[in-house]
Amino acid sequence: MSSKLSERINSPGPKKILTCDGGGILGLISVEILARIEADLRTRLNKPGLVLADWFDFVCGTSTGAIIAACIAAGMSMDKIREFYVGSGEQMFDKASVFKRLRYSYNDEPLAEKLRGELNHALGYGAGAPPATLGDEGLRTLLMMVLRNHTTDSPWPVSNNPGAKYNQRVKADGSPRKDCNLDLPLWQLVRASTAAPTFFPPEVVTFAPGTPDEYQFIFVDGGVTTYNNSAFLAFQMATAAPYKVNWPTGTDRLLIVSVGTGNAARARPELKEGDLWLLDHAKSIPSALMNAASAGWDMACRLLGECRHGGQIDREVWDMLTTPDTPNWTGSKQFAYVRYDPDVTREGLDALGLKAIDPARVQLMDSVKFIPDIQHVGTTYAAAHFTIDHFRGFV
Repeated sequence: MSSKLSERINSPGPKKILTCDGGGILGLISVEILARIEADLRTRLNKPGLVLADWFDFVCGTSTGAIIAACIAAGMSMDKIREFYVGSGEQMFDKASVFKRLRYSYNDEPLAEKLRGELNHALGYGAGAPPATLGDEGLRTLLMMVLRNHTTDSPWPVSNNPGAKYNQRVKADGSPRKDCNLDLPLWQLVRASTAAPTFFPPEVVTFAPGTPDEYQFIFVDGGVTTYNNSAFLAFQMATAAPYKVNWPTGTDRLLIVSVGTGNAARARPELKEGDLWLLDHAKSIPSALMNAASAGWDMACRLLGECRHGGQIDREVWDMLTTPDTPNWTGSKQFAYVRYDPDVTREGLDALGLKAIDPARVQLMDSVKFIPDIQHVGTTYAAAHFTIDHFRGFV
């Protein structure tokens, strides 16, 4: 574990957290929003070479958001991350063989190979070097990725937090910990967070390899937990005592920037009771639960945080933006909060002036044939909705 990272975590002053949602190739929407943020920070701070790892202290992601988060923590610029997505999109979604498609749609090997190469290169390793680990000293920020541990049936947020229980090399009883999370290959944890059921095979991770204590866990996409939007989970790690990060709270001390991959409520005004068969439920329930959980965490952040930007949550509470004249709850605010997540329904795209884009092209996680449209949504949304003033008090 890098002493520089420990120093950064424990240093005084305001802290900034970035969280990135899951969404497959729609992560390019997030990439374009973050590219605008990076460019504007460079201008405001007069630092032409600034990358987001220079400004954010803690980066967190789920699924495709884990790819973005790991690349940022490794010091990659948003231009480089964009190149990775645009150049690797079709490889990421390489069709599996007919036999394998009975279990999943796409091969995982191309993505795994790309992740190993990109992360090792970003962290300064040459060809043939062993894979970088979660505890690599080159990681410049606190990093958390959300996985689902299928073996234990539980969410599994894993981080390089030096204070985390399972990142200690010595157990509380003084015996050595042979399954320290910091020794796990970084690329494999990222790949595990992206292992969306039916799309990709699960990822099997070996702990304490080569010892009598060796065991394995089977992981799938963190998006099938309640933390596809990991903003509140990141707040918990930054402030809850068991994690030992212990950052102070307050709207001038802690900023959380949450970036989505586009949202699209699937309203069905013509739906009739007789339309609801088992197949319909099987197709609609997973995304409905994921969207509801994401909206719930977003609302929790807008309650506990001073919400400076965010779209409509629903027609009753609207956007819950906070101003001195419009407090939105009775308690004190724990952090400043912004949420960037374009509405990619027909109405939402029209509001952005994107009438020529078919919503179906920018709503599916494997929509690799329409990468330019996905990027266009991200750049247009960022131009219309991001302003550096959202970060006031932190720049």
